Amino acid sequence: MQMMIELAVVMVLASFTMAMVMIPALIEKLKKRGIVAIDYYKKDLRKIPTRGGVVILAVVFLMFGVATLFEHLPVSVPISVPIHVSEVDWAILIVAGLFGAFGLVDDFVDVGRPMKIFMLFFFSYRLIFEIRSTMVTIPLIGSFDFGAFYLFLIIPIYVLVAANLVNMHSGFNGLASGLSVIVLAFMLVKFIMAGCDGVFMLCCMLGATSGFLWYNRYPARIFLGNVGSLSLGAAIGAAIVVSGFLVSGFVMLIPHTINFLMYVYWRLMHWRHPGDKRWRIEKFGKVRDDGTLEVPNHLTLKWVLPYHCRMTEKQAVLAMYALTIPFCVVALFIPY
Repeated sequence: MQMMIELAVVMVLASFTMAMVMIPALIEKLKKRGIVAIDYYKKDLRKIPTRGGVVILAVVFLMFGVATLFEHLPVSVPISVPIHVSEVDWAILIVAGLFGAFGLVDDFVDVGRPMKIFMLFFFSYRLIFEIRSTMVTIPLIGSFDFGAFYLFLIIPIYVLVAANLVNMHSGFNGLASGLSVIVLAFMLVKFIMAGCDGVFMLCCMLGATSGFLWYNRYPARIFLGNVGSLSLGAAIGAAIVVSGFLVSGFVMLIPHTINFLMYVYWRLMHWRHPGDKRWRIEKFGKVRDDGTLEVPNHLTLKWVLPYHCRMTEKQAVLAMYALTIPFCVVALFIPY
């Protein structure tokens, strides 16, 4: 395990460094091309470069390419354990890359929700070849073998849901990227403890996302875009299903799930009472003169605290971090 930890540290630091170096140049290019989005939680409504999540995928793909060279060429590396990229790592990368590519297309052209659900459902089928067991163990209840339903239904739905949960639980500077860093870090620890394949992919994703978070934290200099949030969510979901940690993954994503259920309730109430201002669909809030958030309602998780008490955007994001960490800690101790 010590050698695995050593390798993990090297991979995380390497991908983090690459992201830190690449992102400033990407920010300037996005500004020149006018690929920007309004930051609605700033008084000046500044325009921030968006679709920056592409750099996370770029770093991860680059890390895989370098690792392939180390594996197949007589090159010595200054670590005591050889770099090995497993088939599971490649499978997770393929799924994350497909989701990210679709997100990039969606950033340019709104493909619509039906097409998004239909296409993304089939993007996870590459994971089927890496599944060792179709048994799902639910603590205190028992084990259930779902057979082909697990392979062809549960896996794609789980990854699709995870990707959309990450995509939806966003909106503040550093929210989606920071929460993803927390979940990826705890997943990496769990993978190392269990000796699961997929550690290399998690290391690369964690390092690259951490580097991105440095520029995405308040006040953000770059936004993820759908390409970033969908690829991050897909990587998290894919890692969960190939490892068999479905219950642990669900626990880690409970805050994301609560946010989704709150949004569903909001939509239902809007549909039932279309003329009622309480249920009007709004994507963004405002910033008061004192810098605190003024949000339309308390119907998404990130708006609950700012709705009931005055707090800044940075404080609201830190509160979401604090809410997610305990669930991730609990998930570490849930058995396979």
